[in-house]
Amino acid sequence: MSEDPPNSKRTLKQLAVSERPQERMHRDGVRSLGDSELLAMIIRSGTRGMNVLEVSRELLNRAGSLSALISWTEPDFKRVKGIGKVRAMQLVVAFDVARRIRETAADASGLFKDAAAVFAHMAPRIDHLEIEQFWVLCLNRKNRLIKALPVTSGTATSSLVHPREVFREAIRESAAAVICVHNHPSGDPAPSTADIQVTRQLREAARAVDVELHDHVIIGRVASDPAGRGWFSFRSAGML
Repeated sequence: MSEDPPNSKRTLKQLAVSERPQERMHRDGVRSLGDSELLAMIIRSGTRGMNVLEVSRELLNRAGSLSALISWTEPDFKRVKGIGKVRAMQLVVAFDVARRIRETAADASGLFKDAAAVFAHMAPRIDHLEIEQFWVLCLNRKNRLIKALPVTSGTATSSLVHPREVFREAIRESAAAVICVHNHPSGDPAPSTADIQVTRQLREAARAVDVELHDHVIIGRVASDPAGRGWFSFRSAGML
């Protein structure tokens, strides 16, 4: 998260007109604004006892980062003082636009040659989720995406999947191969014992139905990954 300028901690009334977010953006460009100032430009006004910058900073404090707000719903925003129904809806729309842009950029090629490509495609969809979600990427013979399908959603600590759920979708889409993907809400993509076990089951089922299992990739977050990648690949680790 980018840091706000030191004088952004003061109230709007205490800031010189030339240092207020709108004036600074007009003068120096949008890149000159910190995260709370960007939010303030969307929210536009504060509430009794809190100016718009204070409301913005409260949002960031609760979410932990600007990117975490992508997963917030209207009720989440409305829990923050100064955010009513209309502002909550505006924020949901703004962050959903950001999410869709991330997804569109990741969808540019549709070619999955390695786990890094899988991470680029899937992270915008699931790295912010608070529960585990299991997806199957159905590929053609040239390893290009036919369809990406969510198979199951679990709890904050587990996502149960059965091979028949994965390969039912693959057969329905006439896929030559699949890549299985799920996220770890903790951000650490290291595989659990359950992850290893289900990967073995998926490998055996793939052989039975003659659909290649290219990989099983776990999506985390770069900041929480000791390896600094944000993902774990069973194929790259020699476990598949």
